[in-house]
Amino acid sequence: MALPVEEWRLCAAGRWAALEPALRERLAAASLHDSLRLGCGLLRPEAEAAALRRLCRRARAGKEPAAARFYREEGNRLFGRRHYGPAVRLYSQAASHELPGSPEVSVCFANRSAALFHLGRFEVCLEDIARAESHGYPDRLLPKVLLRKAECLLCLGRLQDAADALSVVENKIAMDGIMTSPTHQTLLKKLSQLKIKIHEKESCPEPAREACGDIQEKSEIWEENDSISGASSSLSLNFDTERGRHLVASQDILPGQSLLKEEAFVSVLCPGESLLLQDSSETAWDTRVTNADLYCHRCLRQLLASVPCRGCSYAKYCSQNCADMAWEQYHRTECSLGALLLTLGVFCHVALRTVLLAGFAEVSRLVEWSRHDDKDLHNPEARCKPPSEAPDTRGIPGCNDSGQYQSSYRAVFNLLPHAEKHSPEHKFLCMLSVVAICKQLQEAGLEAAVLNQESSEKWSKPKTREKTSGELSPELKIMAEAMLRHVLQLQCNAQAITVMQESGSGDGAVVNKKPVRLATAFFPVLSLLNHSCCPNISVSFSGTAATVRASQPIPSGQEIFHCYGKWQDAARHLERSIEIVEMHHGPSSVEMGHELFKLAQILFNGFAVSEALSTIERAEEILSVHCGPQSTQIQELQEMKTCLLALPRSILQRT
Repeated sequence: MALPVEEWRLCAAGRWAALEPALRERLAAASLHDSLRLGCGLLRPEAEAAALRRLCRRARAGKEPAAARFYREEGNRLFGRRHYGPAVRLYSQAASHELPGSPEVSVCFANRSAALFHLGRFEVCLEDIARAESHGYPDRLLPKVLLRKAECLLCLGRLQDAADALSVVENKIAMDGIMTSPTHQTLLKKLSQLKIKIHEKESCPEPAREACGDIQEKSEIWEENDSISGASSSLSLNFDTERGRHLVASQDILPGQSLLKEEAFVSVLCPGESLLLQDSSETAWDTRVTNADLYCHRCLRQLLASVPCRGCSYAKYCSQNCADMAWEQYHRTECSLGALLLTLGVFCHVALRTVLLAGFAEVSRLVEWSRHDDKDLHNPEARCKPPSEAPDTRGIPGCNDSGQYQSSYRAVFNLLPHAEKHSPEHKFLCMLSVVAICKQLQEAGLEAAVLNQESSEKWSKPKTREKTSGELSPELKIMAEAMLRHVLQLQCNAQAITVMQESGSGDGAVVNKKPVRLATAFFPVLSLLNHSCCPNISVSFSGTAATVRASQPIPSGQEIFHCYGKWQDAARHLERSIEIVEMHHGPSSVEMGHELFKLAQILFNGFAVSEALSTIERAEEILSVHCGPQSTQIQELQEMKTCLLALPRSILQRT
């Protein structure tokens, strides 16, 4: 969910309604700095903070040995039925719940290696065997795992390594003495068979494969822009008062031509279906697979055998390298806040990770600058050169002193938050959520980590400063102000990273795929593109990287447009389809609900507010009956409705 859970939104709305009218007026008109100054004390420990703690108990992000046993046993059950793929995922879940250094985690890795071997994933199997050994796998069980290691090496054609592994097994068996049990006899028989296989392969080596170095994909000709990082030299950055910052073709562009290759400044995996329980007393663990189980939480690569976080059960990675990098860059701070971040939604999580990646020094510098230049910050046109001087980019917000627009925190910070256009209630919700995160950081003793342990005397003594109970330190107020800015920016500048996922049971003759939102990210350069119902580019993603290509010829001087898509045409086609579905299946059928859900998405993306809201209401009424109130579609409908209702009243009245 992009926004906080519904219960927290209602709690914040109640707090807002209870404020004195004069204070509400001041908060509504306040700058971001003044909003934090006025609002920091409005999160009452005995009321809002307590309610948030209760909601966080429903999110399971900590290590639970009982859950580990449950997932391991479920994995064993599926392994016995030869369902090796699902077994791998369950063993991964079990490993994520085991306490670091416990012998049980080594058993999870060893069991998972067996399932991976049956799937023919020998390289990954070897990695899990190494993990099992390094985590103290029981000595008496090692021969079986080491034999599996030798088999993997043999299957990979690494004959000498396989022979060495067998020698280790033989020595291990010799040291342990004579083995007479049926299990041990089976191991000895397998050892003998493997030695024969190695000998056969050494005697009859496979013919070497012909080198195919001549058949290489022709690399794309790419000339990078001197002024816009990651962009093609065929683009230029312009500004005018009507369109703001935008990209324009500086030469004729052909269909399929690459225009931009950008790595996300920050991205946060969307957990998919809610990980929140309806009742904190529930103890049943969920075996359903979500995005959180399928993709690396750092690089967004698809997971097969995940590496768990050392501190929480939620974060999972494709490799130890990704896990270590995430820990150093941001996760050492986020780890203990997992339940809170799941409760407050992806936008708050992106805001926190953004400031952690930027570092306190850079955040502080830009926040201080924005306070002194507040008038110009809310009116960037005042600091920009007139359109006639557009090629000179030095006056355009986000550009550095040399006039370069880079994919940097400075560029992220200068994305417009449109603070004056958000409803006061929505700004208050965002402010209260950000304050809750910063107070949790302070209470958990994580302030030093957030501040990157600055050596400067100015920030080196946060613990010695006297503070009133519950008051945020000046440094955390700076971080909170930046985070509030980023949460508001995301309403218009968030980029969804999407992937094609198979839907349904997967056992049919036809594979059905649909685009799924995988993560929410900040792409500073991609955010320069204005949206249009007639786009001239397409965007694709690989992990956390976006590639923009021309979808049609773009003449020199034409603006580059991102897609809204031709939503009016799509909506009209879908409305006709809905009429037919209603005739065949009835007005309250689940088929009708699914079609209305599609229409709601189209109207939402097309900014048809009133039509979208009425369609959302109809779809929600039908799908809540057939799918239940906690289904993914109901949650998405509620999220769309919340986003639309948070828009300025002037827009709601106009549409």
